[in-house]
Amino acid sequence: MDRRNLLKVLFAGSAAAALPAAARTKRTAAPDSVGMLFDSTACIGCKACVVACREVNGLKPQAPDGMHDYQTELDGQTKNVIKLWKDEANPAAFTFVKQQCMHCVDPACVSVCMLGALKKTAGGPVTYDKDTCIGCRYCQVACPFNVPKFEWNSATPQIVKCDLCQARIAKGATQPACTEVCPRKAVIYGKREDLLREAHRRIDANPRFYQNKVYGEDDLGGTGVLYLASVPFTRLGFPEKGNRSSASVTETLQHGLYQGMLTPAILYAGLAVAVIRNRKKDKEGDE
Repeated sequence: MDRRNLLKVLFAGSAAAALPAAARTKRTAAPDSVGMLFDSTACIGCKACVVACREVNGLKPQAPDGMHDYQTELDGQTKNVIKLWKDEANPAAFTFVKQQCMHCVDPACVSVCMLGALKKTAGGPVTYDKDTCIGCRYCQVACPFNVPKFEWNSATPQIVKCDLCQARIAKGATQPACTEVCPRKAVIYGKREDLLREAHRRIDANPRFYQNKVYGEDDLGGTGVLYLASVPFTRLGFPEKGNRSSASVTETLQHGLYQGMLTPAILYAGLAVAVIRNRKKDKEGDE
């Protein structure tokens, strides 16, 4: 094949690869899937949930003096944290927000996990198998909520994230440790459908108090952990990226690029062109 015909093949292949791939079927929450509802207007920032989470999971406080409530960010020893938001224009206005794994309906972390260490269970929680994980940390990059953390200081590191206390519930507990100890019931556990109904009931009962939105109902494909707030969710650090899941976007793009193995074929053809061109130049130089 001469260079002209090879370039024709490259152009045709590039055009085919550029065709949009069919969007992946949207994934929805199972009818009986469970999750949590956090109402930031009810949270008093006591961090009893943080302490309970540490004790149940055998995690150590990161503060030098061992204070349980010192931590302000998720890390390799923290699966659940309470953050304080203050209004810079009005210091008297503040609220608390709980951060942990969102247990997405269509999780990006599960999508990128090459060996299936992260799995979306039929019941709703996203679980992690340390014996399958190879430590690639793709889940950290993929998560739109910046949740999975790596144990950098461990000789046998793992990915650390909330799993809705699956081991505890398997032993007979009726709910996760954080929801059990909350004195104000700012975070409650139950079936996702029931939690959504309760969230909308609260908004309808006091529309001037709440934002007219349940964060996680549809955001990024939906999440198992839902939120109510009196201030815009973007100000609390939640991403506003539409209702399509990150996993759906990336998988559709990848499947489009690799459908029919066109992308590898184009790359190899490009290398062939470069080789042929270089050989011709070398031959002309020798002559």
